[in-house]
Amino acid sequence: MSVILFSGEQKKTGAARTAATVLQLKHHSLTAIPDDPAARDRYLRRLLAADEARANSLQPRNNRAAAASTQSSSAEVPLTSGVRFQTLNYVTTIGLGGRSAAATNLTVIVDTGSDLTWVQCKPCSACYAQRDPLFDPAGSATYAPVRCNASACASSLKAATGMPGSCAATTTTTTDKCYYALAYGDGSFSRGVLATDTLALGTDKLDGFVFGCGLSNRGLFGGTAGLMGLGRTELSLVSQTASRYGGAFSYCLPATTSGEVSGSLSLGGDASSYRNTTPVAYTRMIADPAQPPFYFLNVTGAAVGGAPVSAAGFGASNVLIDSGTVITRLAPSVYRAVRAEFTQQFGAAAGFPAAPGFSILDTCYDLTGHDEVKVPLLTLRMEGGAEVTVDAAGMLFVVRKDGSQVCLAMASLSYEDQTQIIGNYQQKNKRVVYDTVGSRIGFADEDCSYV
Repeated sequence: MSVILFSGEQKKTGAARTAATVLQLKHHSLTAIPDDPAARDRYLRRLLAADEARANSLQPRNNRAAAASTQSSSAEVPLTSGVRFQTLNYVTTIGLGGRSAAATNLTVIVDTGSDLTWVQCKPCSACYAQRDPLFDPAGSATYAPVRCNASACASSLKAATGMPGSCAATTTTTTDKCYYALAYGDGSFSRGVLATDTLALGTDKLDGFVFGCGLSNRGLFGGTAGLMGLGRTELSLVSQTASRYGGAFSYCLPATTSGEVSGSLSLGGDASSYRNTTPVAYTRMIADPAQPPFYFLNVTGAAVGGAPVSAAGFGASNVLIDSGTVITRLAPSVYRAVRAEFTQQFGAAAGFPAAPGFSILDTCYDLTGHDEVKVPLLTLRMEGGAEVTVDAAGMLFVVRKDGSQVCLAMASLSYEDQTQIIGNYQQKNKRVVYDTVGSRIGFADEDCSYV
């Protein structure tokens, strides 16, 4: 039995992973969330409502130039919780605007469910508040707008955003610009100029990177500068850098929200940078022509606390794995089976009293007075035999810091035929590997709390 601090830092016990984990309730990792109970309640409800809008937008009914030469085969950048930026998503820092030391550093949300990378730009007609300075194209010698006759403005942009670019010529046809309009299903949007510039990922410099220079932006992006698109179409970062990194990437999401601790985002298939404690187990990556940006896999079964659960929703449809959705969404039949077994082991058997539901989370407990609790873990069985056990930090969502309202961190979809989603909350302390050339997704346990 392993013991893990509530902040997500694992104690070294030498014990192997088991079906349950003891959580110490002395600390809480969401340090950027207000302490005042009423303010905290409003803050968490807003973030979970935003996540619900995101999950709904990923359902099928809501539709939505190679860079640089081959100088290296991999790049790695820190990946941290976005809580200090007022988002439950994960963020990283990129450089944009030339090869000089004066390139603008920008913090962006890492999103496998989007393709176009975009940042807010000057002169911004309608920008939300961000922490970093706005990117100024006028300060970059390598910035250039994409021309209207470029393929990126037509077919590539349509595949990435659902809409082709629009054109607005200036004084001559040689200086025309391609404008993009990207709308998300939750009402968020980014509109601006499709452009190219030099992108910095750690020490790697990528010339001619196509991105959105957003002049009008609104939505659920917290205080970040924009978004990094890691989807599958031509304009995603993965596709644009395929000649350099081989169409592969991976990430390790930390459980802690401390700004001093980070996980990693790795571009390329070099496993030498991984710190996994178990071998990477792969399952088939599934493509859906109706939703080309997304990564799907098949979940064939599950167990809670080592006890198998059965439901009609297993293997019935493709499951989306998404770094930009927070809470995992399960088909009603699957969620009922998982909840029933979790409730039996955690609530009935352990004697923890029920607490009111919170937002999209309907299975909550009052853990007041308990310094430690034994939490049964969810294991998902994938096609091909791979198994993924959710880290202890991904099982419970703490609403109240005193422990009086702690909820199972999963939610049910409304209908059985909706797309199930594995969110980032349940991907913590995992090395998740995306191999687009080999059409496979891999999982391994890894302590993602790097200093």
